[in-house]
Amino acid sequence: MNAVRVGLLGCGVVGTEVVRQLQTHAEDLAARIGAPLELVGIAVRREHKPRDLDVDPALFTTDAMSLVTRDLDVVIEVIGGIEPARTLILSAMEHGASVVSANKALLAEDGATLYAAADKHEVDLYYEAAVAGAIPLLRPLRESMVGDKIRRVLGIVNGTTNFILSAMDADGTGYGDALEQATALGYAEADPTADVEGFDAAAKAAILAGISFHTRVRLDDVYREGMTEVTASDFASSKAMGCTIKLLAICERAADGGSVTARVHPAMIPLSHPLASVRGAYNAVFVESDAAGQLMFYGPGAGGAPTASAVLGDLVAVCRNKLSGATGPGASAYAQLPVSPMGEVVTRYHISLDVADKPGVLAQVATVFAEHGVSIDTVRQQSRQDGGGEASLVVVTHRASDASLNGTVEALRSLDTVRGVASIMRVEGE
Repeated sequence: MNAVRVGLLGCGVVGTEVVRQLQTHAEDLAARIGAPLELVGIAVRREHKPRDLDVDPALFTTDAMSLVTRDLDVVIEVIGGIEPARTLILSAMEHGASVVSANKALLAEDGATLYAAADKHEVDLYYEAAVAGAIPLLRPLRESMVGDKIRRVLGIVNGTTNFILSAMDADGTGYGDALEQATALGYAEADPTADVEGFDAAAKAAILAGISFHTRVRLDDVYREGMTEVTASDFASSKAMGCTIKLLAICERAADGGSVTARVHPAMIPLSHPLASVRGAYNAVFVESDAAGQLMFYGPGAGGAPTASAVLGDLVAVCRNKLSGATGPGASAYAQLPVSPMGEVVTRYHISLDVADKPGVLAQVATVFAEHGVSIDTVRQQSRQDGGGEASLVVVTHRASDASLNGTVEALRSLDTVRGVASIMRVEGE
């Protein structure tokens, strides 16, 4: 059979491993696909950069547009970012090539445009590697569970932040020391902003929500909070509640099915929840649906080899479709459910207050909660060991809307007896 012609955009950590696996498993891939694969070009920024690859140097080019407009069957995109990735992908599709991408940012920002182009030109768009690395997740959600109704997706989808929070939990260290450790071990970038401020997880949440609820969900629809303000004191409080703290991506369908929400923020989860035991740089996603019930997907969520594994899996599927003259499932946004604002999200809260250590303070605080319709579950007050006339007051609520909680906190800040709001954290997974 004629070889399936493949072009690769990007040859960094993931791209290098894709090439290596294409070479190492060439015979097996050909047998699984039904035709050999031919890598006809690799687009890079620096053509003559030394690379740990045994390939013909003539394959490398800095002219990515020239590569994607050649006679290709599949283009693999692992350069990331919005541009030039979007223009290159659209050009590849226009010239008849299916696309395998790991670009979470572009899919979250403008997935609708990519899907429309794939549909127009009758090619595939696969992107398993865009969320949770090697974990088979997106294809099970959009294919294996297409006959089910997904209610909730709760996940740890960023390995850097999970490593940092795991270190803080295990060692009692502060955020800064844990970040330094993650950087030294190569888990955190020199600029970790995209990870620790939740941007990376938010892009993945948009993709997960869109697939799970058959609705267009863009990055701007996702509420986002980073985890840089999480402290050792927060972990001490979580342990007292039998919980730990994770940066979670949470996608939910409303109880009446009429809307969805997508959010990323730190949260306390019970130690009994399966996600609580996910340590280090690993990822895990917990799915709740009507028929299947509760499912959990777990594994390495980043790294060259794990991500390349997901890319190669998509490549095999796309090549099989090419040979059979078919295409895989496209976008499914028929539901067109509205995305509700964060204020309508209902959950429990853990609020830590610094208050005056004198009679009547607890009554004042309880009155504010009651006035805003937020029911208190437990209260714990402890005088400061260093004296100073202050105490720590920890309140855990029953389920309430985010808007009600925000109103409560603003009112608490106006009380003379409340010196400050030390922390606010949501409690999930119960």
